[in-house]
Amino acid sequence: MSIKLGDTAPDFSAETTQGTINFHEWLGDSWGVLFSHPKDFTPVCTTELGYMAGLAPEFEKRNVKIMGLSVDPVEGHKRWSEDIKEVTGHAPNYPMIGDTDLKVSQLYGMLPAEAGETCEGRTAVDNMTVRNVFVIGPDKKVKLVIVYPMSTGRNFDEVLRVIDSLQLTAKYSVATPANWQDGDDCIIAPAVSNEEAKEKFPAGWKELKPYLRVTPQPNKVKSDGQGA
Repeated sequence: MSIKLGDTAPDFSAETTQGTINFHEWLGDSWGVLFSHPKDFTPVCTTELGYMAGLAPEFEKRNVKIMGLSVDPVEGHKRWSEDIKEVTGHAPNYPMIGDTDLKVSQLYGMLPAEAGETCEGRTAVDNMTVRNVFVIGPDKKVKLVIVYPMSTGRNFDEVLRVIDSLQLTAKYSVATPANWQDGDDCIIAPAVSNEEAKEKFPAGWKELKPYLRVTPQPNKVKSDGQGA
C-alpha cells in the first residue's frame, strides 16, 4: 500500500528497544515522527539516529514523540546504540522497532509484499527504500511523508520546521510561505474573507495580491494586535 497525506497512519504492534508498543496507543494525544532505516550499523543512519537523540528536547517541547525503525532485531539495535553514542555523543533515547518480519515496512509501503517475511539475508541495498520520515498528528492522520536516498543524510531541523508550520496552521487560518521560520510572517488562508480576517488577524495584513495577504504570525501577536 502507498501512504498518502491525510491517510490514517496504520496501527501496529511491534517489539522495540523499549518493549512491545502498540503504535496508536503509544502516540496517545501527541504528534509523532516515525523514521526508518534499512539496516543496523550503516554509516549515514548512525549519524541520523544520534542527531535525533540530541534533538529530543526540541521534539518534546512540541509534544512530539519519536520512534525509529530498522530492518534488524532489537538486540542489534542495542549494540548499534553503543556505536551511535560513541560517534555522535548521543545514544537513541526513543524506541527503535525491530522490524525482523518486515511487517511495519510493508504496512507503510516502504517494502513490497514480495520482499518476504524475514530480514535474514537482506542487505542495506535490499532495504534501500526503508528511508522514510512520517509525521503523524494527534488525530492519527499522516501530515508529512519524506523519502530520502541512502546516500543523503536527513535534515531533521527541517522536520522540526515543518512541524512548527503544521501545528501553527492547524490552529490558525494561515499558511506558511517559502522558507518560513517560526516568527516569520504568514499567509492568510484564501478561504478567509477580508471581513473575517479583521477579526482573526487584529495586527492587520499586507495585500500583495488579492489572493496573497501577509500577516504577522498569529501566536506571536499580543491581544492589542502588536507584535510579541
